[in-house]
Amino acid sequence: MHTVVIGGGIIGLATAYHLAREGAQVTLLDARATGLGASYVNAGWIVPAEAAPVPGPGVVLTSMKWMLRPDSPLYIRPSLHPQFLSFMFGMWRASNARDQRAGFAGHLALAEGSIESFDDYRADGMDFEMHSGGLLMAFTQRDNLDHHLTHLDLVKRYGLEPTVLEGDDVRVHEPLLSDAVEGGLFFPKERHVDPGALARALHGRLVAMGVEIVENAAVVAVERSGDRVTRVIAQGRSYAADAYLLAAGAWTGPLSRMFRVPLPVRPGKGYSIDVEPFGLRSATNLSDAKVAITPLSRNLRLAGTMEFGGLDENINQVRVDAILRAPAAYLRGWEPPTTPVAPRAGMRPMTPDGLPIMGRLGRLSNAYVSTGHGMLGVTLAPGSASAMTDLILHGTESSRLAPFTPRRFRGAR
Repeated sequence: MHTVVIGGGIIGLATAYHLAREGAQVTLLDARATGLGASYVNAGWIVPAEAAPVPGPGVVLTSMKWMLRPDSPLYIRPSLHPQFLSFMFGMWRASNARDQRAGFAGHLALAEGSIESFDDYRADGMDFEMHSGGLLMAFTQRDNLDHHLTHLDLVKRYGLEPTVLEGDDVRVHEPLLSDAVEGGLFFPKERHVDPGALARALHGRLVAMGVEIVENAAVVAVERSGDRVTRVIAQGRSYAADAYLLAAGAWTGPLSRMFRVPLPVRPGKGYSIDVEPFGLRSATNLSDAKVAITPLSRNLRLAGTMEFGGLDENINQVRVDAILRAPAAYLRGWEPPTTPVAPRAGMRPMTPDGLPIMGRLGRLSNAYVSTGHGMLGVTLAPGSASAMTDLILHGTESSRLAPFTPRRFRGAR
């Protein structure tokens, strides 16, 4: 079976790999080079334990307060466009404990086995930096820690073995934490990778497997006959195939309209800044500030913020400065760098309920979608790729896909 994968981010690359590994002929199209944007600038975390959806209790009130602060962890650029308003109302409707818990459970099921999948990738010849130091969630606000404790039964169910660190126990675990940190949660099985190296490794393995990768090939038209897609047009070429997978990340929204199955995917801009190493034992989530810290061999990566606006990767220095200041409340001796830094921005694909959209694309018999993974692209990539490969090649719809069906949105029914 010949499958055209549209999108060369982590989800598209991983799914193309799983398809090719199962014997499919694969063509991957990307509007620019593969592995850019959010797939390059993210924190690189493989963290099922951190897979709760963004919408949750208190998000509505907090987001309204943060809208007034340009340096807040969440910034929403106001708009009266109907699509924007519908998206925001959907997000606020999903901001409750029941829906967040159900979404978390769905993410955990999809991510089961993901950590081991990265070992399989390396065993298959992919060379990328990976660390197994676990994940520490640090809290300066006790109520935030208490909220996360309500989900520990879920993560324990999936064998993630959390340790609750109260008071000074958190500083025994990580001596660099300041006295302002009230406590923490440590998950020993979580990992992190260099996300750029992971994307390059996947790209290289795909080429070695005979996958055709066409870069700088933006899809400009989709042709249909009845319930089938017959071809897509990109870079002046026509691509006919047996199946088509739309995995274009934050760009899925406008592209889905070409398939005449509009999906509510909006860009959530995030930033990352690479600075000098700081000596942390593990990846660390500054949970109240919403800043992720990733220790890599060559540097320390800070990543964070969520900015709802347009499809642009422009840098807002106010938000960059806020990320660089955030560790001072958590880490002893932290000072923002005095030498110039090179911040980068990427567009995360966000959905109203904070869950991916995966499955058949509307009523089309040979078109599929895998998008909307938000800040969990690396964590959910192997599970998503495996489930979508079974669906595309064998028609087997895994129960793990049920929470993420496109049919939950009106335009995709």
